Amino acid sequence: MDYKSIIINSGLEIIKRGLTVETWGNISVRDSESGLVYLTPSAMKYDEITEDDVVVMDIDGNIVEGKRKPTIETGMHLAIYKSRPEINAVIHTHPIYSMVYAVQGRSISQFTDETAQALGGEVLCTKYALPGTDEMAKEVAKALPETHRACLIHSHGAVCLGRSMSEAFKTATVLEATARVLQLVEATGAKPAGISQENIDYMWDFAQNKYGR
Repeated sequence: MDYKSIIINSGLEIIKRGLTVETWGNISVRDSESGLVYLTPSAMKYDEITEDDVVVMDIDGNIVEGKRKPTIETGMHLAIYKSRPEINAVIHTHPIYSMVYAVQGRSISQFTDETAQALGGEVLCTKYALPGTDEMAKEVAKALPETHRACLIHSHGAVCLGRSMSEAFKTATVLEATARVLQLVEATGAKPAGISQENIDYMWDFAQNKYGR
């Protein structure tokens, strides 16, 4: 599999979907066989990244290939892969509607069938920590326990996971749609009615183990 092409194409896709602007955000993918992690370089526009710009690292943060400086959030990506062995793709986004809740330090509950099937748990918001620090990496890893596929970074953005890059993009798309619905509901002065935990658990199992198989 051409992991460098996955990084390049995903960078174009993150802009196309409106999940970030300029050079904000970052993307990584892990080769499950070698364990190597491929990351976007720091401070480069996504439509300018070439295969030579992609940084390849081992799980301990040693650069195996690439001359560019890796994303400032490298520690966050590696911390996620260390704590979540089933995850092979991470997208850090700066989407508008999700940011509405990130800047408030608020988590987003599961209140639609789509969120129950795709997000794997309440979208928790981290405590505030400076970008690029070990503290922020630890806070993000803590906000992504067990099956959780997404979290919000306090006053900063969102992190979305997947077993593949396509699944990580699905997570990111569903999270942003969920945040938009929640904002519209709250704008009416109401709250989501919610779904029982029993039904949430059923839909998550269905989506992971039965749907489309």
